[in-house]
Amino acid sequence: MDEFVCPEGQGGHFPILIQKNLEAIEKAFGLEIALRGDKVMYSGNPAQGRKFKKYLQHLAQLQRQNGRLREHDLQFSLELASDGRMEQLPELAERRLIRVDGKEVFPKTVNQRIYVDAIDRRDMVFGIGPAGTGKTFLAIAMALNLLINKRVERIVLTRPVVEAGEKLGFLPGDIQQKINPYLRPLYDALYFLIGWERTTELIEKGIIEIAPLAYMRGRTINDAFIILDEGQNTVDSQMKMFLTRFGLNSRVVVTADVTQIDLEQPRKSGIFKAIRILRDVPGIGVVHLTQKDVVRHPLIQRIIEAYERSGK
Repeated sequence: MDEFVCPEGQGGHFPILIQKNLEAIEKAFGLEIALRGDKVMYSGNPAQGRKFKKYLQHLAQLQRQNGRLREHDLQFSLELASDGRMEQLPELAERRLIRVDGKEVFPKTVNQRIYVDAIDRRDMVFGIGPAGTGKTFLAIAMALNLLINKRVERIVLTRPVVEAGEKLGFLPGDIQQKINPYLRPLYDALYFLIGWERTTELIEKGIIEIAPLAYMRGRTINDAFIILDEGQNTVDSQMKMFLTRFGLNSRVVVTADVTQIDLEQPRKSGIFKAIRILRDVPGIGVVHLTQKDVVRHPLIQRIIEAYERSGK
């Protein structure tokens, strides 16, 4: 049986996190693992043992760099190890912070890291994945970061207004009050990141604009970070219209969950054609997130998996 001595750290987080995630770690490496004080004892296939030692050394390096080891550090690196991508540990597991008005937002999974990097490096990115994978939240965090650092002059957030099981006409209020519930998730992300007062101030000044997709027609939007949320609920003509709205020094992110299309004819969703014909166009990135990237309540991941099994 081999052993690895855990590094000293704040509150002994290293062995605590190993113990907490012991079953997942054993499954990933196919080893028998036990903890004795500050020592990790392991036995099994020698080649897997060497990989596991390398993994532990990586965690130790993370703890030395950051002063402590966090839950998401371990889970992030374990995902790489489980997927056979150990060689990417030094490159991808380095923390990728998005700073927004004193808050620090960071990707919590490998695919989220790839998504954020794509937004940073490309002019247009499609983020495709199920609910809870951080598609919209991370895009808005990046938009605010670029705005604060004066890399764009404003943010434009838009969604198609599609009736998902309820008729718009039966909602109370004027047309703006009827539309607002469809745009609420965008407001929620802004409130969380910069607060209600700051959000209201930026909207009143026109620095942040939140509007239904129909309001984008006929415009050219320069020096902006533009996000189309719920892109799966567009038809081809709407998607093409949106993708041709951005002007000089603008960036575009389109988020979509192809498992939740509210159109009467789901196959006519504009997202399918868009990612098919634009995937290899220079300057455009397509990033797919999965149920492994769900970062809301852990039960959501299991719900998504259960629906996928039922669909198959």
